[in-house]
Amino acid sequence: MIKPLADRVLVEPQEAETKTASGLYIPDSAKEKPQQGVVVAVGSGKKDEPMELKAGDKVMYGKYSGTEVSFEGKDYLIMRQSDVIAVIA
Repeated sequence: MIKPLADRVLVEPQEAETKTASGLYIPDSAKEKPQQGVVVAVGSGKKDEPMELKAGDKVMYGKYSGTEVSFEGKDYLIMRQSDVIAVIA
């Protein structure tokens, strides 16, 4: 498994919506990049910035946050804890 370092977190992005609330299907070319995901692993934090997130947290992050990585056929994002906008309860 991937273990992030320092203040970084490993997030599995949520799939983009394929259908609108009114029932229309969205083509692949018009899909927005997902901005929500689940934290899979966290680093140990920094001395002056402790890690507040934990594995299993559902989070929101900026549209262009993180670095995309692929591991064992799955896509993930590695980003700094500060790139996470909110934890969804």
